Amino acid sequence: MQSLLIIGFVWPESNSSAAGGRMIQLISLYQKQGFKITFASPAQDSAFSTDLASLNVEKKTILLNSSTFDAFIKELNPALVLFDRFMIEEQFGWRVAENCPNAIRILDTEDLHCLRLARQKAFKENRIYTTQDLLVEEVAKREIASILRCDISLMISQYEIEILTTTFKIDQSLLLYLPLLLEPEAILNATTTPSFENRSDFTFIGNFLHEPNWNAVQYLKQTIWPLIKKQVPEAVCKIYGAYPSQKVLQLNNTKEGFLILGRAEDAQEVVKQARVVLAPLRFGAGIKGKLLEAMQCGTPSVTTTIGAESMHGDLPWNGFIQDNPERFANQAILLYQNEKTWLTAQENGFEIIKQRYARTLFETEFNNQMQNIQKNLEQHRLNNFMGALLQHHTLKSTMYMSKWIAEKNKN
Repeated sequence: MQSLLIIGFVWPESNSSAAGGRMIQLISLYQKQGFKITFASPAQDSAFSTDLASLNVEKKTILLNSSTFDAFIKELNPALVLFDRFMIEEQFGWRVAENCPNAIRILDTEDLHCLRLARQKAFKENRIYTTQDLLVEEVAKREIASILRCDISLMISQYEIEILTTTFKIDQSLLLYLPLLLEPEAILNATTTPSFENRSDFTFIGNFLHEPNWNAVQYLKQTIWPLIKKQVPEAVCKIYGAYPSQKVLQLNNTKEGFLILGRAEDAQEVVKQARVVLAPLRFGAGIKGKLLEAMQCGTPSVTTTIGAESMHGDLPWNGFIQDNPERFANQAILLYQNEKTWLTAQENGFEIIKQRYARTLFETEFNNQMQNIQKNLEQHRLNNFMGALLQHHTLKSTMYMSKWIAEKNKN
């Protein structure tokens, strides 16, 4: 049995964020291929971490800037190593390459961090984002270098693949499109979710450690919700999300019907009971787990162009996509009050899932790509000369800095 080492930026929390759920999906895909999986992370454990032992995944705490990792990975001798985000590849990629040169190095980008940060900066500077922002974004230099150093990068968004291949000239052979996936039994329909009349309220759900979510809730509270509340006085907006800070909790206002409810014990149950999901995201990247979950629960949504990016292809959205706050509010009210419009939107969501997120659509290609790289690893790396160059030169600075820190820590 071949082994796979996953090095996590954090321990996965499948009930706290889409990123946590995504990691559990990847574990499942590799286990189905027959891999024995070890999950290692330098992060502190959390009470909300997924029980990896119940998934037959071995758990290992590792140290940053420590040669103990070298001994650990030599003994494990994995066939594949998956880095959870580029920051982890920066820390451990050179150690993997040095101690297990024949291990395939895979990067799970989660979303393109440089795109999210470039958009965030443009938003905060009150100007329109352009691809020029990407080219001057400091994180882009690090993230693109990480992608080039790896044998394959798993991409969650087709738009991000387009950016990488056109703006950054990354070869398509280094990228694999793998969105959030749903198991066949998890794909619901109108008969397995609550009906229009058995639902109430608007809702938003998202991890508050993620800046786009916090910004969206502020925008909801200050701009969009007053417009909805004015026309629908009895309306209530329930805000759920893991790790709410005091500044988030202070937005709670019962009189305004704007309720900050913190972590949802069962996110799907919360979304199923809501009539409309609101997601006025003004910057970000990747695809949005909250909106896929809304579709899965049969709950129509109103979101922005950024929110819906790369999620529905040419298919009609399960609700409305709107960047203007007044129209956003009006279309949210239309969904909330008009059952016919609501049912059409719900069916659109189920269709998007069937055509774009069913696990069976991607599993075969994913397996084939992994096997092809394993069989042709030497040629695959020869074809990626820029990656080899970066591996040779750029990581020398990382390697010696890490060794210097390790020696300093000894003293």
